[in-house]
Amino acid sequence: MSFDESILKNDEKAVFELRRLYKDSGYSQFKMSKFEEYDLYSENKDFLVSDGVITFNDTNGRLLALKPDVTLSILKNFKDEPGAVQRLYYNENVYRISETSHTYREIMQTGLECVGDIGENEVGEGVLLALESLSLISDDFVLDLSHAGLAEALLDACGLEGDRRKAVLDAVARKNTGALLSVCSEEEAKALSCLTRNFRSAEEALDAVKAACGTEQAASLAAELENIYRKAADAGYKDRINIDFSIVDSAAYYSGAVFKGYVGGAETRALSGGRYDKLMRKMGRQSGGIGFAVYLDSLERTDEKAAERDGFVNIALPKGRLGEKVYAMFEAAGFECPSIKENNRKLIFENEKLGLRFFWVKPSDVAIYVERGAADIGVAGKDILLEYEPDIYELLDLRLGKCRMAVAAKKDFCDDTSKTLRVATKFSNIARQYYAEKCRDIDIIHLNGSIELAPILGLSDVIVDIVETGKTLLENNLEPVETIVPISARLIANKASYKFKTGKIENIKNGLGACLENEQ
Repeated sequence: MSFDESILKNDEKAVFELRRLYKDSGYSQFKMSKFEEYDLYSENKDFLVSDGVITFNDTNGRLLALKPDVTLSILKNFKDEPGAVQRLYYNENVYRISETSHTYREIMQTGLECVGDIGENEVGEGVLLALESLSLISDDFVLDLSHAGLAEALLDACGLEGDRRKAVLDAVARKNTGALLSVCSEEEAKALSCLTRNFRSAEEALDAVKAACGTEQAASLAAELENIYRKAADAGYKDRINIDFSIVDSAAYYSGAVFKGYVGGAETRALSGGRYDKLMRKMGRQSGGIGFAVYLDSLERTDEKAAERDGFVNIALPKGRLGEKVYAMFEAAGFECPSIKENNRKLIFENEKLGLRFFWVKPSDVAIYVERGAADIGVAGKDILLEYEPDIYELLDLRLGKCRMAVAAKKDFCDDTSKTLRVATKFSNIARQYYAEKCRDIDIIHLNGSIELAPILGLSDVIVDIVETGKTLLENNLEPVETIVPISARLIANKASYKFKTGKIENIKNGLGACLENEQ
């Protein structure tokens, strides 16, 4: 019987091709129930892609969950056997909050797990199968590769702990060199600078991190990473591998190689995995494990996106006075687009010679356009990034639109800690996190404007809002009482776009950075 593969969508076609690859590589299919006891996920929440788990009670009163993950179900049923290695692949639907839509979705996912008495051969096999998986999905792909323990070892060597360590890891994850410099001494920053840098080649990245290794442990982990890379490069994937030390969000359960795969046209990662011996220990197993998942939902529109890719860098600018200052900086750095100054109703402006495409959007929407891949880069206020926490790279502080996020109240206000504090704000997430760190019980009143009215009319005790000069507060008998965080405009980038337009985006970032240095 013949079958017309042209009727299949990208994600459906990938399922068949990946299943054939894994089966031919010696992996057996693992089939599981749609439900698991909720305790399995509540005890291993750090391993899940998102915290959201859909729960319900079965007919016997047990609290069950629609499975948000497959790996945990496989490991739950695994038993240690010295010298044994178990190779499994799966094709299952999972139920969790989508990374792009931020709503619950049923997501088709395929992947594999290799668990047991594993060593460097099995790790190399896992990385190679990840690369082969990407090659079956698209001709245009790249695999980010790192080592889960390497950044931790470098931070240990610098003696970084507590809040400073957390701030450094956050800066590394966002490729935010400026934030790294702001929390580190000159000596620490020099030792850790390789973690946020972009490198022209994997060899350059490996040389840089080896030079930064000041301990035997760090040097050993760097050598392990280099060995994994060499094996994949020798297999013909040298130009498809990017050594990227910003993969630091998984150190709680990964212990060795970690990697993320991207394909052209997908707005987010298409594959993610690594060696997870720490997770095995947490689940009471003495064996090791390596695996990865292919997120088939990310492939749904890759054909459409591929057709739209034309080599331009799409840039989202915030409307208003801040946007005008931002464009002036782009222009001064040599990234001009004369048509943007024309008096017309056009929404999109292009400079074909430079390969730039600008468009104006509402300031609070810039991060959405960038996170969802409609814009490759954009400029958004730090307040927006803190409030909505988009999954993007924060490349540069442009030092424009400087102000601060602050708590303000009536001049005679005295906080009565015996009562719940009423907080009016349009930055609910920032306010919630700020007061959670202070262990203060609050009642958030979300408003969309005229925030200063709330304490005046008795709607709230305090407000959390942006303060620039403080003049509006002063004229209404209000005053800032606490500063939460300084705010300014930041250059941000879509993570997937950054992988395929690295040179162009870095060129813009460096040009804007040079302008900032000239202003000092």
